[in-house]
Amino acid sequence: MLLLAQLPPSPPRGLLDSHSVENVVIGLVIMTISIAAFFLLKPLFLALARRVEGRAADPALHGEVEHLRDQVAELEPLRGRLQELEERVEFAERLLAQRRDQELLPREGSR
Repeated sequence: MLLLAQLPPSPPRGLLDSHSVENVVIGLVIMTISIAAFFLLKPLFLALARRVEGRAADPALHGEVEHLRDQVAELEPLRGRLQELEERVEFAERLLAQRRDQELLPREGSR
């Protein structure tokens, strides 16, 4: 009986002491930070996964992409030549229009 008298009185049940409240708050903060980090970093991880997955893609697809790149590289000089031809056609059209205008004008000696 002597031992029971020396123990401090137990706190009422249902109430949390300050140490327990601190532990709950710390746990909630850690959980909130973890959830926020997950949602913020999710796009980064998805992009990384797509990049890694793309490296293991079908070799035939890579060959087709390289073939298309070569075709585009061949067409680039043709773009400049086409632009030059367009300028020449416009110049020829202007010369023809000038000649037509001169033919339509009355000549000084014809009156």
